[in-house]
Amino acid sequence: MNAVIIAVLVMVALSLARVSVVFALVVGALVGGLVGGLSLDQTLEAFNDGVGGGAQVALAYATLGAFAVAISRSGLPDMLANVLIRMLGKETHAANQNRVKWVLLAAVVLVAILSQNVIPVHIAFIPVLIPPLLAVMNRLQLDRRAVACALTFGLTAPYMLLPVGFGAIFLNDILLANLRSAGEPLGLEITREMLPMAMAIPVGGMLVGLVVALTFSYRGRRDYAVKPLANTPAGHSATPATPHTLGLVMSGVAIVAALGLQLYSGSMILGGLVGIGLLSLGGIFKWREADDLFTSGMRMMALIGFIMISAAGFAEVMKTTGDIDTLVAGAVDLFGDNRGLAALVMLLVGLFITLGIGSSFSTIPIIAAIFVPLAVQFGFSPMATVVLVGTAAALGDAGSPASDSTLGPTAGLNVDGQHDHMWDSVVPTFLHYNVPLIGFGWLATMML
Repeated sequence: MNAVIIAVLVMVALSLARVSVVFALVVGALVGGLVGGLSLDQTLEAFNDGVGGGAQVALAYATLGAFAVAISRSGLPDMLANVLIRMLGKETHAANQNRVKWVLLAAVVLVAILSQNVIPVHIAFIPVLIPPLLAVMNRLQLDRRAVACALTFGLTAPYMLLPVGFGAIFLNDILLANLRSAGEPLGLEITREMLPMAMAIPVGGMLVGLVVALTFSYRGRRDYAVKPLANTPAGHSATPATPHTLGLVMSGVAIVAALGLQLYSGSMILGGLVGIGLLSLGGIFKWREADDLFTSGMRMMALIGFIMISAAGFAEVMKTTGDIDTLVAGAVDLFGDNRGLAALVMLLVGLFITLGIGSSFSTIPIIAAIFVPLAVQFGFSPMATVVLVGTAAALGDAGSPASDSTLGPTAGLNVDGQHDHMWDSVVPTFLHYNVPLIGFGWLATMML
């Protein structure tokens, strides 16, 4: 059997068995290299060569983590969360509860989007915002599966479309870099401007899934018992944080500057560093505390950073075996000139891999090395290739039991023990986001 297929199967099987993803990637790379005819030394050498390619992404994650910690110290996220909680708590006394429900859902989606692109704190806002809102949701008899879908949409769709915050890492540092690495030897030219345009149609599919979830699937009322909240995060008081005026102003300036530099340069590292510098000038933290800030940021992002580095090494081993060319030739023999079937199978393979790893960010180095040669061989355009690889990587992130996009919502909604991770977070998000992603991603691949 092809070494690439065996390596992917080993990696996914170990990941699904809840073995550490980093360990699964290393073992999968070793098995793939040895099956592909490489010696142990050659396999390790190829893996180490690939690991270097993940250093930029790891640094980008550390910088983003430090920026997120600095923003959190400003008190701005807590202030926004407390304003929303007080507003909804008052409005539930009004007669029009349906309006309050939609305000709440819209606010949850908006805050989740901001957490990825504008105030990039990722899922850290969930334990601050969601547990205090559970009492409001209970009075509204709001189905928490709808809230889980709203949160997951805001945690996943923005980084696929908007090249700022986590989107800058996903689109520019990972997707673009890996597409160019795999495509340039084959004559495939990809520009930074192509990525948001290409991913707009698949993200549109997720938007359709969100609308269906909120207006049809989970629009009915659902009763929840009034129970005490467990595991409420320490350090968050019911009163909003009150940073001094200069600090609050500089927080806004830092966010705008970081976003502007990311859009101009495509670099999360540059934008994050400038944002951190401005926050220091605003008195949010002292410059001599920068080491502690970066340490906290790296601790927050460490796991996914190591997964990304290991995935880059895995991809390099697969390239070194030479079995990707064999896989491409075999796929052409299998599908002939049926581009539609080939695109569908590639999307499903991406879903399979991402479900195992639990991170679309970490999937790209693996599937780009395999899918780009396939896409070129089948005659897909550069835009279609972007859609194919980007969508195949994102597939599964919204429905994986091991993904932050499902674990985060469950952590916030289950503090009273009434929200099941699999049936109330994983299954609803899988059905409402992965199914339309496959359909819209396939359609975009065939159209572009």
